[in-house]
Amino acid sequence: MSKDTLDNLFGSRVRVKILKFLFRNYSVDFVISELSKRIQEKHGDTKKEVELLGKVGLIKKKTSGSAIKYILNTNFEFFGELKSLILKASPAEKNKMVKKILGLGRIKLAVVSGVFLNSDNINHDNSLADLFIVGDDINKERLRVFSKALEAEVGREIKLSIMEKDEFDYRYGMFDRFVRVLLEGPHEKIINKLGL
Repeated sequence: MSKDTLDNLFGSRVRVKILKFLFRNYSVDFVISELSKRIQEKHGDTKKEVELLGKVGLIKKKTSGSAIKYILNTNFEFFGELKSLILKASPAEKNKMVKKILGLGRIKLAVVSGVFLNSDNINHDNSLADLFIVGDDINKERLRVFSKALEAEVGREIKLSIMEKDEFDYRYGMFDRFVRVLLEGPHEKIINKLGL
C-alpha cells in the first residue's frame, strides 16, 4: 500500500467516522445525505470524504434509478486489516466516554458490551445492551445528546439500558435474567463503584 493511500485513508475525523459507520454496516448501501445525518457531519464534508475513499477503491459507487448510492468494497485489498484497525477502540476513546457518562448524573456502574467489544466471535446484534448504566439523577437531555453523539461516533444505533441503583440492587439480588445474562456474557466494566 502506498503512502498516498494511507494518507487518503486517515486524514480527517470525518473520514474516520465514515469508516466506522461503513465497517459496522458494510452490507448496506447508502446515499450521502443519509450518511451525513447518521454521522452528524456536514453534507459537503461527507461527500468529499466518500469521493476520496472511492478513489482508493474502498467504496464503490452504484446508480439506482436517479439516486447515486455507495457501498463498501469488501474486495478491497486490505479490507480485513482495515476493519480490525478501525473498529478497535483506543483507551483514549474509552476514557472520553467514561468522562461523558460520569457527567450524566450519580453514576455507579457502566458496562459496555456488544458493539463496543471488538471480537469477531461475538454476535453484536444478540447482545442485550451495548451500554448499560446504573445511576441516579441522570439528566435526560444530556443522556439524549450523549447517546446521539455516541451513535454518530460508533456508526450504528446503540442499545442503551439505564437503571436506578435501587432497582439494580433489587434485580441483581433476585438473579434477574437481564442483569445476569449481561454480566455473565462478554462485557467490560468501564465504571464500577459497586465493587462487582
